[in-house]
Amino acid sequence: MSNDSLADLLDDILAALKNAVDCTSCQALLVPLQTLAHLGNDPFVQTFTEICEALKLQDDDVCAGTFNLTGPVLAHSLRQFTVGGTTAVKFCTVTFGLCTQPPVQLFNVSFPKPAPQYPKQFKSQRRVPFQVIHISDVHIDRQYTVGSDANCTKNICCRNFADKTGPVTEPAGPFGNHKCDSPPALADSLLSAMNELGSRAKFSLFTGDVIEGATWLVDKAEGETDLKAWNAQMAAKVGAPVFGAIGIDSAPVNGFPRNDTITSLNAQWVFDTQSAGWKRWIHWQAANQLDHISGSYSVVMKDLNLRFWLYDTDNMPADPNGIMAFIVDQLQAAEDAGERAWLFGHIPLGKADIFHDQSNYLDQIVQRYKHTIAAHFYGHSHKDEFEIAYSDYDNQTAETADSIAFIGPALTPTSGNPAFKLYDIDPDTLEVMDMKVFITNTSDPNFQTKPTWQFYYSARESYGPLTTPPLAGSSPLDAAFWHRLTEVFESNNTAFQLFNERLSRGGDVQPCDDEGGCRNTTICDMRALRSQNNCDVPGPGFALKRDTIFQRHRTSERMECEGSNVAATLGSLISGAVPGDINEMVKQRIRGAITLGAFGSPS
Repeated sequence: MSNDSLADLLDDILAALKNAVDCTSCQALLVPLQTLAHLGNDPFVQTFTEICEALKLQDDDVCAGTFNLTGPVLAHSLRQFTVGGTTAVKFCTVTFGLCTQPPVQLFNVSFPKPAPQYPKQFKSQRRVPFQVIHISDVHIDRQYTVGSDANCTKNICCRNFADKTGPVTEPAGPFGNHKCDSPPALADSLLSAMNELGSRAKFSLFTGDVIEGATWLVDKAEGETDLKAWNAQMAAKVGAPVFGAIGIDSAPVNGFPRNDTITSLNAQWVFDTQSAGWKRWIHWQAANQLDHISGSYSVVMKDLNLRFWLYDTDNMPADPNGIMAFIVDQLQAAEDAGERAWLFGHIPLGKADIFHDQSNYLDQIVQRYKHTIAAHFYGHSHKDEFEIAYSDYDNQTAETADSIAFIGPALTPTSGNPAFKLYDIDPDTLEVMDMKVFITNTSDPNFQTKPTWQFYYSARESYGPLTTPPLAGSSPLDAAFWHRLTEVFESNNTAFQLFNERLSRGGDVQPCDDEGGCRNTTICDMRALRSQNNCDVPGPGFALKRDTIFQRHRTSERMECEGSNVAATLGSLISGAVPGDINEMVKQRIRGAITLGAFGSPS
């Protein structure tokens, strides 16, 4: 490119950002972004850092940290795919929220054996249930500072940020604040409550997410420290085994490259850390699997989790890193042995941030082994909710409902009152017989002295009598039951509003009624353990983090889980910020960085 063309590149990018309003214009935006990416990581990072700072999209330190960490990943991806192709559409969907996901690419999962004509029937002998605890999304901030300001300009507060000026207006208490992630003291309180209220539990499930919301500061060293500290807390305070799933806990956050991605970045340290930390509970064979199969392992339940590094090829693999093949092998072994199995991981398979392709392929596995899979357990949304799978998504009934996913609420106070679940499990069928939720109310006057964990509700007692027919005393909380409950929510707004309040455990209740289709969308999402069937609608700033520019509450479910900040920042460029507001001095500085970058090479 000539010097004049390089100087014009910034104007091309700013104009394309300003004009980006739909999927077609987003594809046009990718053209100058690809040109910038081919100049190298440094000019790409500097360009967007300067734009972010000039338009005050985030605080300066957040702009710099966000693009220093994730800019190289974006630039790498932009250099690899073809504008207008399927990958480019997915990139625009996730990064800018301006496209809908493309149609599912046909792929038939291979199975070692056909489904048995007469599958084993698991019959309850009505023995005393055993109990299992479910915790998720602890998001512990090891730099949480008591007395620091809980009222700040960043997405997470209660820290002594270097750019903080002026007096403290809302001092952070010892046990947390709804504008801040969990202090270690709140995590200790949770673990103590698990021992006290779940003293009969055989084991616990932890469905991921440890690292706090200051993701623009998270590097490998901090990530390792945070993971090891949480593992040590659990080991010191929880007597029964803990089976964990890996969440977004990499650096940069969500940065899990595929095995065939050519990059200097890798997330193997996450798997090494958790393999060593969880070996005491999952034992050596599963720990070895976790370390070598992208965080997946098999004990009695199965863990799966991978995302983010899927945009750097026009030919996306159907089964990144062989995770689905691993799940098939384990479920086939369970079926052959006449056993039941649980699937658990971080992101529920029906969420909007799961690619339709992979969710569809995983659903093929669920349908093939539906007689083996007793239940699923996930986190990520920070909400107390559920998702149902069907043998026929075009005919969603109690008869076609065949798999149920329980989604755990979070510890972090940012999404409502901290909570955990306690399941009663039938020892013969491994089905959930009851789901009890326990919370600590951050509004309690004594919360900052000593959080009190208390019983919130029982799904069986609260919802069982509402269905038609009412839930029988010996019946499990299976997929058919939860489908019947969604039918109750369609006709009984009082029951639905109770569910809506419980999403945040009463701590961050968002209005959701028939205006704008909120109730219908929410019920649709309950009936979608396959993401192509949810009713979420993308919008500018869609991202895997809380408090994004586009608040997706029920028009498209608002995601609470922290992401890298980058999608929210880029989304704000096309949903309110005006690129023309950048002054000429800043533009000249950016043009200089672009011109210098032309003499380097992509990283």
